Amino acid sequence: MKQYLKLVALATVLASCDPSKQNEMAGLQSHKNDSLAVDSGATEEKFRYDTEQFADLRVLRYNVPGFEALSLQNKTLVYYLYEAALAGRDISYDQNYKYNLAVRKTLEAILNTSSHDNGSEDFEKLVAYAKRVWFSNGIHHHYSHDKFVPECSEESFRHVLMHVKEDLLPLQANQTKQQFIDFITPVIFDPKIAPKRVSLDSKSDLVTSSAVNFYEGVTEKEATAFYEAMAGKTDSKKPMYGVNSKLVKEDGKLVEKVWMVGGMYSNAIEKIVYWLGKAVTVSENANQKAALETLITFYKSGSVVDFDTYNLAWIKDTTSMVDVVNGFIEVYHDPLGYKGSFESVVSIRDVKATERIATIGKNAQWFEDHSTILPEHKKAVVTGVSGKVINAVVECGDAAPSTPIGINLPNNEWIRAKGSKSVNLGNIVDAYDQAAPSGLVAEFYYNDAIRQNIGANSTLSDKLHTDMHEVIGHASGQIEKGVGTPHETLKNYASSLEEGRADLVALYYLMDNKLIELGVMPSLDCGRAAYDEYITNGLIVQLARIKAGDNIEEAHMRNRKMVAEWVYEKGKKENVVEKKYENGKTFFVVNDYEKLRVLFGDLLKEVQRIISKGDYKAGRDLIENYGVKIDKKLHQEVLDRYAKLNIAPYRGFIQPELYPVMQDGNIIDVKIQYPQDFKTQMLYYGKNYSFLPAYN
Repeated sequence: MKQYLKLVALATVLASCDPSKQNEMAGLQSHKNDSLAVDSGATEEKFRYDTEQFADLRVLRYNVPGFEALSLQNKTLVYYLYEAALAGRDISYDQNYKYNLAVRKTLEAILNTSSHDNGSEDFEKLVAYAKRVWFSNGIHHHYSHDKFVPECSEESFRHVLMHVKEDLLPLQANQTKQQFIDFITPVIFDPKIAPKRVSLDSKSDLVTSSAVNFYEGVTEKEATAFYEAMAGKTDSKKPMYGVNSKLVKEDGKLVEKVWMVGGMYSNAIEKIVYWLGKAVTVSENANQKAALETLITFYKSGSVVDFDTYNLAWIKDTTSMVDVVNGFIEVYHDPLGYKGSFESVVSIRDVKATERIATIGKNAQWFEDHSTILPEHKKAVVTGVSGKVINAVVECGDAAPSTPIGINLPNNEWIRAKGSKSVNLGNIVDAYDQAAPSGLVAEFYYNDAIRQNIGANSTLSDKLHTDMHEVIGHASGQIEKGVGTPHETLKNYASSLEEGRADLVALYYLMDNKLIELGVMPSLDCGRAAYDEYITNGLIVQLARIKAGDNIEEAHMRNRKMVAEWVYEKGKKENVVEKKYENGKTFFVVNDYEKLRVLFGDLLKEVQRIISKGDYKAGRDLIENYGVKIDKKLHQEVLDRYAKLNIAPYRGFIQPELYPVMQDGNIIDVKIQYPQDFKTQMLYYGKNYSFLPAYN
């Protein structure tokens, strides 16, 4: 599970995965010139974090402290895992919508073709659209899930496309160029075609109203019945059925197209397996080697049982300097919560910063024992909880360009009872801090005292919130015996409720002297800053991400709105959080932090009860009543205030690139470079990491 920010490459790749190939590193030196405007490494003072802004998006960069100090073995390991990550890039596009790859390949063909149209106003609008597609891994907004369309005209698009050579376009079998243009144009321009990637509107069929490519010819009722029958009622160690497949109807029967070697997405998965195999040869220790080998086994077999075996092996590897997430992980983009989106995060441990999060993890039992949740929902013994701060080296798929700041895995409930690994992405958080927009705090926080406290403490309080959310929040509590997993019982509300539970655990303890006693927080001023930020963000600032007239659909945003709205309403009688309106501006001001903490604890108890008992009705009512609807007048006010700041509300990253230095066919070093141009990197990826056909 991921925690998102609250406010706001290398070598020519093998044409095949035959390990006997000796030319896999060919052309590496020339790659250094493929990405324009590159930093080969930089100090914090010189490193440029901000690059460009378009639509509602800002593109940043992040540094990778500690990479140069790695041993050659670990640098080589990181390089192989980096290649395995990027090899799966196409999978994310196709999962998000079945025609995303056709759209992306069409846009890349246009941008790689010179014509008299290049540089025109309409062409520049088309370039901006392409950047949005790259940023969102498809034609739907990465956060709101709404389809976006180019600002250029259809006529200009068709005209430009006529200049592109036919063999560069993703034509289907027996399709003429004109037929292809007639097909792809409405896919891109018609807002009624696939209007929503993920729909969580409980009044509609969640499957047929979602464009995500996890189901085809199947209704919500059919899909739910299929997996409920597969899961049964008695097995206490259920694998995550359906996590690595597309469910389709063929000849009137439901069939899974499994994502595996020899199955769906095989071309890309074969590349992933190849590079993972190379990584095994330079693994740091036996636990890491076992985890990588079992991941390879899963990719080859496609068995969800093998996926559990991999996760059990992965959580045992707690000492390695290098780590990787690679696979079909988070289920946020499946409206039914079964299908895992491909993602990969390759990272190295930040040894010094890990001391903070490790201290929290070591005290997990204390936090569980002192939680406000009901005794029967507490774990008697908290085991296997580990936490660390990492520096990401590359992120791909569902984790990029928009990235989480914290991750807690695995997601299977019975495995989580045995242990989990939590990380805070330290260099990502630092990049966000370095590129923090000016003016936001002054605009949305009520007075100088609040603003000054946030300025002095929010950097640490944000990190502690993420630490507590991932290490303690997601690892706390237990489901009652005989109750199904949350995605079975709570369905489309499961993700929002789980994120709410983890947030509430963090919030409750951020005003606890225990964190001061542990030496991870200097004073409760950090907690007060966290409370001010959470309330203001949940009720005001995050609304800048929503189009006027829309409701909230994204799981993390629903969670924050639900928590903030609930405590505001329940504390009205005692004026715990006060709504103020001055000079045409609305503010929410915390008047009593201790009473607010009590309210957070009360809501935590209820959310955990809902999850533990599988109380669908109570969960639905909580999210629908507090987390979905937006006051239209306040919403427009927020949009107007935010627009004056000229700050894009969403941020993502250009990835660092790695290339090996070769001598006599051997890697003698691995270099890292930091591209500064988003378009150039995306075109490079399209050229060198496109392993899937346009239609799968």
